[in-house]
Amino acid sequence: MHIGLIGLGKMGNNMRTRLREHDIEVTGYDHNPDVSDVADLKELAAALPAPRIVWAMVPSGAITAGVVKELSEVLSEGDMVIDGGNSKWTSDFDNEKLLAEKGIKYIDAGVSGGVWGLKNGYGLMVGGSDENVALAMPIFDALRPEGPKAEGFVHAGPVGAGHYTKMVHNGIEYAIMQAYGEGFELLEAKKDLVKDVPGTFKAWQRGTVVRSWLLELLVIGLEADPKFDEISGYVEDSGEGRWTLADAIELAVPMPTISASIFARFVSRQGDGSPTMKAVAALRNQFGGHAVKKAD
Repeated sequence: MHIGLIGLGKMGNNMRTRLREHDIEVTGYDHNPDVSDVADLKELAAALPAPRIVWAMVPSGAITAGVVKELSEVLSEGDMVIDGGNSKWTSDFDNEKLLAEKGIKYIDAGVSGGVWGLKNGYGLMVGGSDENVALAMPIFDALRPEGPKAEGFVHAGPVGAGHYTKMVHNGIEYAIMQAYGEGFELLEAKKDLVKDVPGTFKAWQRGTVVRSWLLELLVIGLEADPKFDEISGYVEDSGEGRWTLADAIELAVPMPTISASIFARFVSRQGDGSPTMKAVAALRNQFGGHAVKKAD
């Protein structure tokens, strides 16, 4: 199989490498010529065998919309576009409609794994028709973690379901990170009793009910900076948590934990932030390579 991949940033470049390691031929395009295989999307389309499959891995919003529009002009009937960025699920309906006018197929894919995906594989949540998902399965099989398919891949439903489930995934992620951060701050505050905070989190990695990959990443951060003295507690958000909360309000689904974790990030931007938010900032840096602000 030979596919096109648009967007060769932190995740896209690693995905290209992992696909090639699993015998998927990849022609990549990026606005940075140093990492791109072709000069533009027209050249990308010309390099691919028909029917073409092109995976877009670019920032959500206007950039993704622009890429999809341009692909609708350079691809042909029977080709397929997969949007693997963190797009809002409602945009998938617009993308599907635009591409369908040209007879081009569409799949939305929620992708989790961050900068560690090259080594560990990516958790995939996809939306689309049974026929289209089946056509793209060799790609999904190459990207997902090794082992049972049900543990790293889900065909969540029709178009829109992939990005919707990824949105909820990220909302849950916000809450888990907040809980670890608050636990870190409380342990740090009990200096007269708890003498090894990094060791405590490290011990929790095995045999406890709070063990997780996020906990392992927190331990990595603590080993590098045991008190998070080197970073600010300023924590950004990339949008998915807000979308999760907005849909919860629309459906009258109570989400006190997730909503509190989102508002805590807003509070963190009004000053240097608490030890809790320093831990959350460190976690975002560990799994996603997101930038952190240095402490003053």
